[in-house]
Amino acid sequence: MSKSLARVRRALEDAGLNADIREVGQARTAQEAADSVGCEIDQIAKSIIFRAETSGEAVLFLTAGGNKVCAEKASALAGEPLGKADAALIRAQTGFAIGGVAPVGHLSPIRAWIDPRLLEFTTIWAAAGTPRHVFALDAHLLPGLTGAVPAAFTL
Repeated sequence: MSKSLARVRRALEDAGLNADIREVGQARTAQEAADSVGCEIDQIAKSIIFRAETSGEAVLFLTAGGNKVCAEKASALAGEPLGKADAALIRAQTGFAIGGVAPVGHLSPIRAWIDPRLLEFTTIWAAAGTPRHVFALDAHLLPGLTGAVPAAFTL
């Protein structure tokens, strides 16, 4: 088991959750993940990481699989301009590689917001630390697990 996957499993177990982590063929995109587990695309919680340009920190936007983050709305929420986060920043702050960023189990605390569309579902799926692993979760637990604030930031 990879260190990233183990960290996600441990974060879920520490929160008192019995993690339903599944290995899938490939889940680099929301559509691939949805097809793999047989759910709607919007039931996939995408972890979108931006670089906060003033602070240099990574910030996290958890969005429904079919939605896209609006840069202007996201920047307003973050209180600073946002830019593209490179692989090194993502790995350094979260401990995950692009394509496998989980909403939990980060190496460092991260400011986060959640798309209200995700909260319309009972069950959602998210990356479990690798591009080949996903986990199921009651959507309403995600804000408490991640500290993500529900906000409108999609196009």
